[in-house]
Amino acid sequence: MPVTAVVGGHWGDEGKGKVVDALSRSADMVIRYNGGNNAGHTVVNEYGTFRLHLVPGGIFNPEADCIIGPGTVVNPDALLKEIGELEAHGISTERLYISDRAHIVLPHHILIDVLEERARGPKPHGTTKQGIWPVYADKASRIGLRMGDLLEEEYLAEHLSWIVARKGAQLQGVYGYLPLEYEEVMAKCRQWREQLAPRIVDILPMVQRALREDRHILLEGHLGVMRDLDWGIYPYVTSSTTLPGGACAGAGIPPQAIIRVVGVVKAYTTAVGGGPLPTEISGELADLLRERGQEYGATTGRPRRCGWFDGVAARYAAQVAGFTDLAVMKLDVLDGMETVKICTAYRLGDRVLETVPHTAALERVQPVYEELPGWRGPCRGVREYEDLPPEAKAFLRRIEEVVGVPISLIGVGPGREEMIEISPFSPVGRRRK
Repeated sequence: MPVTAVVGGHWGDEGKGKVVDALSRSADMVIRYNGGNNAGHTVVNEYGTFRLHLVPGGIFNPEADCIIGPGTVVNPDALLKEIGELEAHGISTERLYISDRAHIVLPHHILIDVLEERARGPKPHGTTKQGIWPVYADKASRIGLRMGDLLEEEYLAEHLSWIVARKGAQLQGVYGYLPLEYEEVMAKCRQWREQLAPRIVDILPMVQRALREDRHILLEGHLGVMRDLDWGIYPYVTSSTTLPGGACAGAGIPPQAIIRVVGVVKAYTTAVGGGPLPTEISGELADLLRERGQEYGATTGRPRRCGWFDGVAARYAAQVAGFTDLAVMKLDVLDGMETVKICTAYRLGDRVLETVPHTAALERVQPVYEELPGWRGPCRGVREYEDLPPEAKAFLRRIEEVVGVPISLIGVGPGREEMIEISPFSPVGRRRK
């Protein structure tokens, strides 16, 4: 059962889309297991540049089944728009399926997200205002609707009537907003059923068959460990688990089936939204990284905060997520820099920390850096590890040592072909030349 999970090793936006696109070329099934359209994966290949928010990155492999799993939350309008854009570029979505257990992002979820973020005043959480936390809250409260419910007219009408009344009271009583109109929401649900019904299925038989036949399954996560609901920088987190354990529940995969967990990081660190980012930098260097790396949110277009590589956060992520190997993206963005830095520890008062503390403490830490020589020769265009500049190889080896995980993939440009592949369990440090 060769199952691989792809997990973000920092704050999200690490380049998972590029990694999933590369690995999905040999996959038989790709399952998106968590989150919603609050984060996107940018994919650059021979078909063009795509920003996927719900559709799994395996959609460019016509031989792969692509599944939106029960751990995700689905905004049907956003999904239909994404499907339309893919098909307009000649990409078949015939093998795209949606779990009947995936929860639906309804219009009031988005409205509550916007109003609550506004109510937080000067201390917003920096949400994308896509309704993600409200739908997960309703899921936990057992008052949500699932994609399969769209197919059950009588059940849908009964439950939606109750939901609209309850949420309408909340909107009016808490936020002073007009109540919801049941008929408007019901009309949307019927429209979604008409357009998406053939794709809504019980995914378990498909997944079990793939496991029995020893097919290659790829599990695609969104955001990163530092945004995990339990292990991330709470409350500046997402509302689902980003860990491989979440992949099991969110995709219907038994834990023992996952044999590889690829942790994805950049050669530097970025984040969108609020909360601590210990290695954050500002000024001309931050602007340079942002422009070179095109560090703008795929969902919101917001400029990303930038900083040096945070080895403490990556090591912490590797430990809680069980990374078997590491994919380091955008190494080329550091080309031409005189020196580069890796954060190897945090200083908190008179203590030196080698792990990530709880959020209130993390907000007070200072990064402890190692400074390494930069490289003049370009990484962009290199296709073999041995051909990288010596200083770039030294930088990668030090990342391996700090994180404690071997590097298997190195991104040296945005294109599909701009990836250096190394034997997944063979550290680059053993390939020195």
